[in-house]
Amino acid sequence: MDSNLKEQTIGEPQITQTKDMTDKKLEMSPNIVAAFLQKSPETFTKADIINFVRSYGIKMVNFMYPAEDGRVKTLNFMINSLEYLETILSQGERVDGSSLFPSFVEAGSSDLYVIPRFRTAFVDPFSEIPTLGMLCSFFDKDGRPFECDPYQTIVKASNAFRESTGMTFDAMGELEYYVITEEEQLFPGTDQKGYHESSPFAKLNAFRTECMSMIAQTGGLIKYGHSEVGNFSRDGKTYEQNEVEFLPCPIETAADQLLLAKWVIRTLGWQYGLDVTFAPKIIVGEAGSGMHVHMRIMKDGHSCMTENGKLSDIAKRAIAGLMTLAPAITAFGNKNPTSFFRLVPHQEAPTNICWGDCNRSALVRVPLGWATGIDMCAVANPMEETYKSSEEYVVSDASDKQTFEMRSPDSSADIYQLMAGLCVACRIGLEMPEKEALDLVARTYAGLNIHTKGSKDFAELPGSCAEAADCLEESREIFERNNVFTPRMIDGIERALKSFNDKGMLADAVKDAAKVKELVDKYFYCG
Repeated sequence: MDSNLKEQTIGEPQITQTKDMTDKKLEMSPNIVAAFLQKSPETFTKADIINFVRSYGIKMVNFMYPAEDGRVKTLNFMINSLEYLETILSQGERVDGSSLFPSFVEAGSSDLYVIPRFRTAFVDPFSEIPTLGMLCSFFDKDGRPFECDPYQTIVKASNAFRESTGMTFDAMGELEYYVITEEEQLFPGTDQKGYHESSPFAKLNAFRTECMSMIAQTGGLIKYGHSEVGNFSRDGKTYEQNEVEFLPCPIETAADQLLLAKWVIRTLGWQYGLDVTFAPKIIVGEAGSGMHVHMRIMKDGHSCMTENGKLSDIAKRAIAGLMTLAPAITAFGNKNPTSFFRLVPHQEAPTNICWGDCNRSALVRVPLGWATGIDMCAVANPMEETYKSSEEYVVSDASDKQTFEMRSPDSSADIYQLMAGLCVACRIGLEMPEKEALDLVARTYAGLNIHTKGSKDFAELPGSCAEAADCLEESREIFERNNVFTPRMIDGIERALKSFNDKGMLADAVKDAAKVKELVDKYFYCG
């Protein structure tokens, strides 16, 4: 980068396009740092960060990181010299681990280091002071990665998957949330019919698109956003459900993106005076909010998900692992009692351990994967050039789009524990004897809505946090293999879940509206 570049303002990045600029991923990047440096984030170096800070007029650096409560925490640094900037980028800072991770860190040995991950750098879209944000990793007193670091758990899971299978594991998340506003009389939305609704019947599309723009600036790779099914009014308030879905990427990046996206949505809502909740259930009988996770398996940059236009045996074996460990995964993905108000029949939320094609009643859904071999674009747009064969429009390979989706998690989840747990489960499926895995997949296949009369009986998911803790205990040896989850982390998760003392709560609470409201209010801002 030209060292003589003039200082630039946050709102006016001056990016020079050249004939050599061929990377399509960078050409339209909303991430100001990546666009300015003309480098993919995963290649950012300390020198790049310093260059950007100096050239772009950055005055402050924020270290950001998740804690045990699932929320992003922030440490602010004023840049007073180049020497100080180099120091914090190289050496990080110390923090109180016992305050951040009370279940895992004792006060008597609580100091941890936080070190920024340069690939996560972004210009803070909310700060009036030009500010660069970066997510951090935790290190212990000896300078080793902190064993209970949420991010490090994912790294260990990803490494174990690659070493065992020779493949890599991608994921993408879906964030569902409600925005609550004063009820309007004009163009009221239709109860439970908000799916992909447009204005004026959907009132908050503009808020969602602004959120999406800011998430993209933080480095979030967004696939799309839309209004969701949930749309209802109570006591003069309108509850409007929205969803933002991301693109597949390595699980480490997928988790980081979800963490920052929740921060962006909440912060922008607060600035606008809008109440936003990611709570899994806010009113019984109305649609809950999940945080579904799509997964795919890759090798050498190519998808392993399909074979001859159908779901591959590799994908099926990974699903077998999810079928095996699904009860325990609720310990990572469903972290408070209201999670289990959502996991009930007839709400497009799973209740049983099964999988199916395009089946939203199943725990694992295999969505449409562009495997028809037909160029639908050419059919819809006759002017497009295409290759015709046997009166069919043939399309290029789109197998990288095929995923499978875990539908039980919600935003009470510890995002990093959840992603790591899913990765472990898929690895276990691939490590099973092939016949055993494929037999399990055959037994757990649901071809119909599982709540339809005559459908198969499948094992049930846990019905409470306490039951989820018991399931985790039964499977803990699997999660502790390769030191992915440490015994200390598993113990802490189980203690936290059992502290709710919520066995049998669901059956009792649904009969007591006041009890339901008390629980909803308590965990309204969960995760």
